[in-house]
Amino acid sequence: MNLIETIKQLPASAGIYQYFDKDGHLLYIGKAKNLQKRVKSYFSFTPELKPNSNLSARITKMINQTASMNYIVVNSEHDALILENSLIKQLNPKYNILLRDDKTYPYIYIDNSKEYPRFEITRKIIKSSDIKYFGPYSVGARDILDSIYEICKLVQKKGSLKSKKICLYHQIDKCLAPCELNVSKDVYQKEIDLGIKLIKDKKLLIETLQQKMFFYAENLRFEEAGELRDRCERIGRSEIKSEIDFATNENYDIFVLQHSDQRAVVVRIFMRDGKIISSTHSYIMLNEGYDEDELYQRVLLDFYTKNKPPIIAPILVASDFIYIDSIKSYLSSVFGKKASISVPKRGKKKELIKLAILNAKELLKSDEKTQNIPFLYDVKELFSLERVPKRVEVFDNSHLGGMATVGAMVVYDGGVFDKKSYRTYHLEAKDEYAQMRETLTRRVESFSKSSPPDLWVLDGGATLLKLAFEILESYGVFLDVIAISKEKIDAKTHRAKGRANDIIYTKNDIFKLKNSDKRLQWVQNLRDEAHRSAINFHKKTKLKMDKESKLLTLKGISEAKIKKLLNHFGTFEALKKLDLEEISSVLSPKDAKTIKNIYF
Repeated sequence: MNLIETIKQLPASAGIYQYFDKDGHLLYIGKAKNLQKRVKSYFSFTPELKPNSNLSARITKMINQTASMNYIVVNSEHDALILENSLIKQLNPKYNILLRDDKTYPYIYIDNSKEYPRFEITRKIIKSSDIKYFGPYSVGARDILDSIYEICKLVQKKGSLKSKKICLYHQIDKCLAPCELNVSKDVYQKEIDLGIKLIKDKKLLIETLQQKMFFYAENLRFEEAGELRDRCERIGRSEIKSEIDFATNENYDIFVLQHSDQRAVVVRIFMRDGKIISSTHSYIMLNEGYDEDELYQRVLLDFYTKNKPPIIAPILVASDFIYIDSIKSYLSSVFGKKASISVPKRGKKKELIKLAILNAKELLKSDEKTQNIPFLYDVKELFSLERVPKRVEVFDNSHLGGMATVGAMVVYDGGVFDKKSYRTYHLEAKDEYAQMRETLTRRVESFSKSSPPDLWVLDGGATLLKLAFEILESYGVFLDVIAISKEKIDAKTHRAKGRANDIIYTKNDIFKLKNSDKRLQWVQNLRDEAHRSAINFHKKTKLKMDKESKLLTLKGISEAKIKKLLNHFGTFEALKKLDLEEISSVLSPKDAKTIKNIYF
């Protein structure tokens, strides 16, 4: 069915629609309360099908590339909203804006129902009317908590009260020891009140920590002094400084957007009890132009739909946006109470918006060098990429004679390696091609939890590049991929240190750049980091396998039999889960029984 026929048959129902180009690549995912009305609004039908004249330049460009479309009917506008957001995260369409900063932020809480309560950290609601929350904190939550226990004489560990014996913390004057001593609730409450005061007043907290830091330094306890110095720095980083005084106990969540031609930034500020307690920001690359309406929707959905927040505050934004009523309605269902989203026009709330915008503008100015943006645009142009490769995932595999086979994924994000996002995989496949297929397939299947990057880089040649595109296409994801392999001389890999003439493969070209070319060196650096990660994980896996092999050998299972088991079942972890009959299918019943006796 062609595009115009599909449009004519659209139902007047809620749903999502998907636009594809002539090659079947997904261009855009949108939602609609009425699919028929929404999709038709993009087009003019006479004298021929073309983009509507009132569309933005970005959307006009998209419609000109649209060759076909699909749609999914759902029960309500709410369902369309959530399905759209989920599919965008998984499929990364060319014209949608994707936010990758969808982490949850921690809160500090105290359970006042306990006889001697303690401060702890959580990222979700704990069902109790006696819980009091403080936060959220973008950075520094653990530092604030550690500082409270450094200053206040509270029960330091969960299990301390159960022991009924005074421990070291009382001896070093960090706990009142209610586990054994007769400590009145009033005396203990004074320490709780001090803790709450320090949590709410970061300036006082930092000043108190600095006093302890100077004491440690004067007594030549430099390591402890240095730890407190670093902690003060991290706590101070978690908020935007402001002279705005509400003189009330108002709470607000503030979201503002600013953009340049190449990037956008979202700034989030959290005000609690009339004071700004923390702030955070995220950068978004603009591959096909800026759309504030869509970006505000993404920002609010990503922040609030993980879990109901422990503290529900009115939401302030810098400007109105399309579907604001739909977002309000959906968040009301998440919160269990009416959600408030407003655009302040005057007064102190307007001053908060101005403060957030000022910080957003400064972030855009200062970020270009650290994010390596001009260079990344140069890489995009050379390799004819669809997106600026700000976030890159790089893959390599490692094994030794088919043993301890592993895969590794390292992540580069805006100029630095994001080591928290690294992943490693135990693989069952035996040859290089099948290993890469297994690694990439497992990553694609996790896109629903962790969105696709801008670019994949593979350690390999044209064959593995073709494999990657086939895997992505089978899952409906379009993603830029390049591969890098070492130059071969007389059928042997040339590994001249510092002068390696590596070859880069893209979908349509092969590049043999000079070894002094910065773009080649950039790809080589990515590949080398993935190789290092894969080798390190392989070594750890091999060491663990050697220990397991030694254990089996001591019980009479030969190395040949161990290798036979691993070739068949893959890993020792898989072997441990098997029953007697499954092991007997490879070894004798006697050997199978020996193995079962070792592991159980």
